Amino acid sequence: MINISEALAEAMGAAALEKRQVRAPQALNEAYDYDRPSAFSRGMRLNFGNVAVLLISGTASVGANGETLHPGDFRAQTRRTFANITALLESEGASWRDIVRTTCYLRDIERDYAEFNEERSAFYRAQELDPLPASTGIQAILCRSDLLVEIEAIAIFRSGTDPKE
Repeated sequence: MINISEALAEAMGAAALEKRQVRAPQALNEAYDYDRPSAFSRGMRLNFGNVAVLLISGTASVGANGETLHPGDFRAQTRRTFANITALLESEGASWRDIVRTTCYLRDIERDYAEFNEERSAFYRAQELDPLPASTGIQAILCRSDLLVEIEAIAIFRSGTDPKE
């Protein structure tokens, strides 16, 4: 059986695949630190030689202590979600320019999609993204009833050095 991780590492000229957890405690806490712990990492970094891949878990308007921020305010929640993802990216030496894909979960896509698209478009313009990441929008029941939006992301970038070393 072919091991996909090993095959990717070999194709990229890397001796092995390295992986580790992505964290940004100044922006949001770890899910296992919740009052009711949840078993996932905020993100994973995969190193294939000098190429890094960040897999950012579904991220929402959560504060450094695990609290929901801006309950009932869709636009503010969307902005905080982008800020949290930005903190996770920056913790690994990446930026929104390295994002290749997002999956966007909205509690009520019919009600909130226009506002979401306005906020996302403004944020992407401010980041001067070109090309824009591939993206999918999905209506979903989120993990907390007061969360209105959640975004997961994939970033790929060349990395000569590891910011954690």
